[in-house]
Amino acid sequence: MCSRIATKLIKLLTTVCILGTTGPHPDGVDEHELFGIGQYDDFHTIDWQRDIARDRMRHRHIVKKRSSSLWHWIKSRHDAWSGWLCVFLVGVIGGGVSGTIDIGTSWMADLRFGVCPGAFWFNKEQCCWSSNDTFYDQDQCSEWYTWPEIFNHSPGGVGGYIISYIFYVAWSISFATLAACLVMMFAPYACGSGIPEIKTILSGFIIRGYLGKWTLLIKSLGMMLAVSSGLSLGKEGPLVHVSCCIGNILSYMFPKYGRNEAKKREILSAAAAVGVSVAFGAPIGGVLFSLEEASYYFPLKTLWRSFFAALVAAFVLRSINPFGNEHSVLFYVEYSKNWIFIELIPFIVIGIIGGFIGSLFIKLNIMWCKYRKTSSLGQYPRLEVFFVTLVTAILAYPNPYTRMGTSQLILMLFSHDYQRNYTNVNTAIEIAAAGPGVFKALWLLALALIFKCVATVFTFGIKVPCGLFIPSLAMGAVMGRMIGVGVEQLAYHNPNWPIFAGECSTGENCITPGLYAMVGAAAVLGGVTRMTVSLVVIMFELTGGVRYIVPLMAAVMASKWVSDAFGKLGIYDAHIFLNGYPFLDSKEEFSHTTLAHDVMKPSMTLDDVEELLKETEHNGFPVVVSKQSQYLVGFVARRDLSIAIRLAKKNTEGVVGDSIVVFTSSVPSPWMGPPPLKLRRILDLAPTTITDQTPMETVVDMFRKLGLRQTLVTHNGRLLGIITKKDVLCHIKQLENEDPESVLFN
Repeated sequence: MCSRIATKLIKLLTTVCILGTTGPHPDGVDEHELFGIGQYDDFHTIDWQRDIARDRMRHRHIVKKRSSSLWHWIKSRHDAWSGWLCVFLVGVIGGGVSGTIDIGTSWMADLRFGVCPGAFWFNKEQCCWSSNDTFYDQDQCSEWYTWPEIFNHSPGGVGGYIISYIFYVAWSISFATLAACLVMMFAPYACGSGIPEIKTILSGFIIRGYLGKWTLLIKSLGMMLAVSSGLSLGKEGPLVHVSCCIGNILSYMFPKYGRNEAKKREILSAAAAVGVSVAFGAPIGGVLFSLEEASYYFPLKTLWRSFFAALVAAFVLRSINPFGNEHSVLFYVEYSKNWIFIELIPFIVIGIIGGFIGSLFIKLNIMWCKYRKTSSLGQYPRLEVFFVTLVTAILAYPNPYTRMGTSQLILMLFSHDYQRNYTNVNTAIEIAAAGPGVFKALWLLALALIFKCVATVFTFGIKVPCGLFIPSLAMGAVMGRMIGVGVEQLAYHNPNWPIFAGECSTGENCITPGLYAMVGAAAVLGGVTRMTVSLVVIMFELTGGVRYIVPLMAAVMASKWVSDAFGKLGIYDAHIFLNGYPFLDSKEEFSHTTLAHDVMKPSMTLDDVEELLKETEHNGFPVVVSKQSQYLVGFVARRDLSIAIRLAKKNTEGVVGDSIVVFTSSVPSPWMGPPPLKLRRILDLAPTTITDQTPMETVVDMFRKLGLRQTLVTHNGRLLGIITKKDVLCHIKQLENEDPESVLFN
């Protein structure tokens, strides 16, 4: 059916007025503009205004035909509901894929420590569920065998420790190396987080294959392998990429979105919300993440569709229940005590430290990625993955905090009484009083914090799928827990201090260290990504701690202020800048006083169109009355021009190299030469124009808010030049490099 439609469209295209043979379409609609047959080239930006106008024209055409027959009425209803149906499918498939990834990751991660002989496909938790006598205590599970037990060694002995160490390192290297090989062999775009590229694509950039089916498959498999290897990375960012791949593939089932790049980005925005929703079980946070951090164009209908898709995805994920609890969140916590007002001071201190850690991490990671790109290290990505995994596994195993999975570590730090693993006491007050156990835990936590910070710097950017949310949360949780334990000790030993009077003097423990871990996690993640509103919502959805919004808000705001003082770019924007993507951030302000004529490029007229197309690579050309007058007539896209000339030569008799190209409705009279080539139908008669005295602040706002691909510069109606999106980005970069106060990662 699709091939028949495409054939019909090609036939219609050859008969429209653009070829100058049969006149306009019977309905007065240009089929080329209506269906958007012309596509954008790879690594080019889209023309938002043109695509949106094309969709309006297509919609008017459908509405006009709706009353002519039952079939056209059904087509109009399908067109109206196609957006909702598409995001529904994205939510269903996204939730299913995420649940599968979570289950597979849990099984492979546990494989580093042991195996379930009765059913090797079970992870440790599932294996212990099959044993009734050990249902509540996995540490005493008789059905699960560690690797020393498989070889008849005691896990507590020296031989057992060495065997466990060897298997831990061997499985880690195997998983990570396999992930790198799959990425390099089948889908090079499947590496990294994907969020910088998703932001760039949502802003209107074309990267062919980045959201394809091979990228989807390899990213999903590689994500499970990379996370299971114990590297300091997460799967939350890659899940956004996976969801956008699903959205891109499904959009081709609906021509309304598959053939219009601007409309397709509405589906991709909803898919980004689905990715965060299934990553954390946070549908509202997913929508806000797409709105605040990822999306460039986010109309109200996209907001509702994103909310619907995130809700469907969360429901599907809850049905699969990969987290293994009765809650739909990843790190559910329940504290018996509320926070007290005086704790806002340490919460703000945590925010300040989190902002500093985030800024330091960005600078170090960008420095390392620059070194990787400019040195011979970038030529051996598999070797880099092998070496980073080897060092990570060797250094991580001796410390129980770094040996366990990062998500498990965060959940333990968020909980209230995790120290009982080291102190063998049962109540919070006894834990606070147990000095040796607390000092041992703090020492191990300090080593874990240093290890996580350093390991993540070298891990983020290697050629495996790697996210940054979970490692950032882990760094912040460790830092926050340490401060929380310190405040807890202070309150326990000095309950009568005025700042604690009335709250801690009753003999009860009034400080909750797990809350400090939660606040620290939000602070560091905010310092790394520069998210604010969406981060707070994600955190209370992630943990179920709705009562702790104020501490989270205070820490996140302090973190953002501090991190912005060291540099305006978050980690994703920094990687966009490092890779040279043409991303024009709609949230940034342009405060310079340059004018449009400082940026424009001289334009070329169309005296010899074929030679012009052959010798240049411009995406489009302005059309003027003549070389002498230079009065602007309109703008013609390169692809439209190429298609029209090719079809005219093939299907129109008499068109030769000497034929004149006419962009008007009439032909110069008298005309005795070969038949002219009439191209008025492909001419945009209302291009976006500015004058040469327009402030660049206004020009930058136009490119950001209208999604322009280019704008024409005129003076008294005469064409002077053209400004493209690339010109604007280069101009901004040049001004920032000349500004001594700007903080760039040079």
